[in-house]
Amino acid sequence: MIYLSRASRTRCDGQDPCTNCLSKKRKCSYLPSKRGGPRKKKKLSIPSDEAVQHDDEQSAMITPPSSGFNDDSPEMFGQIDVLSIPGAGLRSLDFPSDVHSMFTDLFVPNGENSIPVQMEPTPSPSNVPSQSLVRTYGSEIEILNAYYEFVHNYFPILPPRFAPRVPDRPLDGVGSFAESPSEEPVIPYRPQSSLSCAISAILALVPHPKDIESSSPASVVRRRTYAQMFAQMANLSIESDCELQASTTDPALALSTDRPHIDRAPFHPQAPVELESILALLVLSVYEYTQRGNLLKMRYRAGQALSIALDMSLHSLSDDYDEFSEARRRAWWMTYYCVLQGSIVSATPLSIVANDPQFVTPYPRFAADPDGWSVLIQAQQVLVSATQFVVDLNKCVSTRTNMQYIFERMQQLDSWASSALAQSNLLPIVPQTMPCRGDLESTTAQCIRAISRIKLSSAQIKIHRFRAFSDIPIFIKKHCDLTAAATATNSIPVETVESPATQDGITRVGCSCSSLDMFQQSSSEYTPSSASSTSSEFSSLPPQYSFTNDFPYSSQHSAKICLRASLLISQMFHCLPIPQPLLAADRQQSSQGLQQLLPSQLPRTMPSFACCLMQGSYAMLMIFYKARVEKQMTPPDYGGGGSSSSSSSNLSTSPSDRLIEEIRQGLERIIAAATNYAIAFEALDGMRDEIEGAYHTAFIQA
Repeated sequence: MIYLSRASRTRCDGQDPCTNCLSKKRKCSYLPSKRGGPRKKKKLSIPSDEAVQHDDEQSAMITPPSSGFNDDSPEMFGQIDVLSIPGAGLRSLDFPSDVHSMFTDLFVPNGENSIPVQMEPTPSPSNVPSQSLVRTYGSEIEILNAYYEFVHNYFPILPPRFAPRVPDRPLDGVGSFAESPSEEPVIPYRPQSSLSCAISAILALVPHPKDIESSSPASVVRRRTYAQMFAQMANLSIESDCELQASTTDPALALSTDRPHIDRAPFHPQAPVELESILALLVLSVYEYTQRGNLLKMRYRAGQALSIALDMSLHSLSDDYDEFSEARRRAWWMTYYCVLQGSIVSATPLSIVANDPQFVTPYPRFAADPDGWSVLIQAQQVLVSATQFVVDLNKCVSTRTNMQYIFERMQQLDSWASSALAQSNLLPIVPQTMPCRGDLESTTAQCIRAISRIKLSSAQIKIHRFRAFSDIPIFIKKHCDLTAAATATNSIPVETVESPATQDGITRVGCSCSSLDMFQQSSSEYTPSSASSTSSEFSSLPPQYSFTNDFPYSSQHSAKICLRASLLISQMFHCLPIPQPLLAADRQQSSQGLQQLLPSQLPRTMPSFACCLMQGSYAMLMIFYKARVEKQMTPPDYGGGGSSSSSSSNLSTSPSDRLIEEIRQGLERIIAAATNYAIAFEALDGMRDEIEGAYHTAFIQA
């Protein structure tokens, strides 16, 4: 090692006197450097017990740092060195733990005289949990069991259970992190099929039972990251299932090959493995809509499923029944359902003919409700027809042409929806020959009936919405086929209201209440119970709506139908069951786990019909404003000289008050349903906030 003789600027070799000074006949003034010297080898690691004792002894010898800045204060510099480590003193750096250890030797001195400094972990922000878990599973059987607990009741793409229920056992260690929640996820178990991957994407959005802060931003981002990773894995698996080996090895033979051969065990023993790509696409279609808010991808996934199903001739199955028939029937009719659903939520034309005579595959069957599937499919057909009616109505109103077709179509759809709704209200007739195992799907059958009523009620609102309310915009943003205030023809100032919901730092949107000024012009048209003449009935409508006196229904009749339909929607959403998975014995003994698994905290899944929430809330809010105007413009009736207490009692229980209270309760049920869905599905946050903001705006002075 060569040192520097500081006095003469001569490089010294460490000898006394040094060789260079002797050769130059200079006086050697060599002084050893305090900063240099050879690096010392690291000491051998001390056993754990001895290390603890050694640390205790050395810590007892440490004296408090002096206040001076001399070289004899290594303690002070040791503390500064800690702050030099990447991430020290900063709470949100995305350095993984191995990066910290990599820099330790560069910034912390390891000399004999230096005081060992223990590197502390980077502190986390107060809103980031120390352990954020994600719901993942360790086998195909456990994923399938979780499907029946969380998905099947609302989206029955598979046949009934083939085995008894078992406890729900999500993995405990997945998703724990001390770094950035958006880092690449690590999966201990990779699902084997496209279907199990797609289902895992939905399950990952359901909070883990041991996640203490499941609503924190870090937990939400972590669930989102894992769900998207599972969705991408499902898409890759679908591509792999559709791949022909000959396409790679000998493309000339590929065209003569029938279908790809999938060499793996089926996810469900009664569902052929070749159906799994179709079913996975159906799950991904709902995922794209409810979690990612991507209507284009929603329709694209459903279209992919339709292409594969048609290629497999699932639309033209015979009445023959074997162990796989139920799975094939459900695969086809759920594909049909999703294709129609994409058209409903996007208000776009259908890519198929809804009543195509080639679609002859028999309906699947619930043992507890043999007609349940036919009720659901008919409800979907009515709703997609009502959606197309809204599109046609808007075109005819803007051009003031072909209104006679609109009037006739309105009567046809009203009769169809009323008949289908009456059929959905009939109690199911269960044949005595049905097997006992069919009781396993009784809850699923009840859910399907409730969803059918929700859809039929939403169709009724679409059919009568314009006649009852002239499609006055009330929501700020565009939702489904509802007119948005921000895009309305006449610019409408947006009214925001301070409500208790703003105290948490989240600004809630209000509603475009100023667009309701026309209600002040004539109260006779508002309340469903009011009666008016034809001349006064349309006095409040703008001139461009003068043709409305030719509608087959009065505005009062349409308003009554919208009110009943919206209240039924709120009741049916409230009746949909909350998932209640079986708990393992070890989880039952964990009080913390039980607190996190309260039924009210578990979200329902697969809300592909979330637009019905917007339809129902719109109708109730419009009726509320009409009823409030009616109440303000109606002089009080003091009961012909009765006592003041008696008259006060009559006023407090007036029809308008009872109606307003019923609407309030209905809106609260809808907000509760939207809030429950939003626990898992982030795209529904916008719907929930819009409804909640309009609710607070309406009832802030009610």
